[in-house]
Amino acid sequence: MSAEEATPPKRSMPAVIGTHSGTFHCDEVVACFMLKQLPEYENAEIFRSRDDKALREKCDIIVDVGGEFDHAKKWYDHHQLSFTDTFNSVRPEFKEEFSIRLSSAGLIYCFYGERVIQSILQRERKIQLSPENLRMAFVQIYRNFISELDAIDNGVPMFEGGEPRYKISTHLSARIGKLNPSWQEKNVDVDERFHQAMSLAGNEFVENVLEVVCSWIAARDHVRHALEQAKTVHASGEILLLEQFCPWKAHLADLEKELKLEGVPKLVIFNDGTSWRVAGVPITPSSFLGRKFLPTPWRGLRDEELSQKANIKDLVFVHHTGFIGGAKTKEAAMAMAQKSMEYADE
Repeated sequence: MSAEEATPPKRSMPAVIGTHSGTFHCDEVVACFMLKQLPEYENAEIFRSRDDKALREKCDIIVDVGGEFDHAKKWYDHHQLSFTDTFNSVRPEFKEEFSIRLSSAGLIYCFYGERVIQSILQRERKIQLSPENLRMAFVQIYRNFISELDAIDNGVPMFEGGEPRYKISTHLSARIGKLNPSWQEKNVDVDERFHQAMSLAGNEFVENVLEVVCSWIAARDHVRHALEQAKTVHASGEILLLEQFCPWKAHLADLEKELKLEGVPKLVIFNDGTSWRVAGVPITPSSFLGRKFLPTPWRGLRDEELSQKANIKDLVFVHHTGFIGGAKTKEAAMAMAQKSMEYADE
């Protein structure tokens, strides 16, 4: 069920967004910011109260308060015991493994996120995403921004077993929390602090949207192209050539699964802006262990000594662990990678 299925009620001009009064948290701050990116709530007043009757009489949409989740009524609380929704249950068409209980930020994002992203991109960069890229951006922004807020607000342990269920990449919840008045502060306008928090969180959300769309998706396209062309570089398909450097490790791990090439790429050739590099593909994006490293006899050598040992001109170095090497030219890097593939692992 998507946000587009619900029509904004015509209750007041301008619209009113309701949330709870008192101490504020990152989830409703971000939820309110996201709503204000939409044309129907752009000029909305934010009404902060714990009076359910006043909220329901005055507000066009209510987040993080009220004890009820009902998309049709535009009530988005998640605190009641009956609430168990996750990204998976609200947006099952994405088939993603996001099983963390939603906060109000996650709820608003699940129903309105695509429109919020597109609104920000249109305002900031005049970008209109294709449906496919919008879907990718929507999932990635949940993964690297919203899921952290959901997990922290719901007190979800980061680890269950060996792999983290979410990653803390922003520490935004703690910074938003510090904007609440301390116990020593008197006569503070908490609503004003709430708006400061919304500005802080909103700026970071916008930056995240722009980074995902303008950098992350573009990098994914480069890695996809390299995978699709791998057999033109080496018959085995085990050497990838990135004509333009980009962050590639996480994209490669995902795209291998998508293209059913898991474990096939062993080495990646790229230009880092100063020289050409040959790097081993790690077992996982964050691992120091690789599927294939450069030959042991080359490790720790540099320049002419390395070139003579490898019988390849224009080599620069091989790291002492063998996970990466450098060359002056693309041709030398290609030769380094091809000879490395031929070298029998000890």
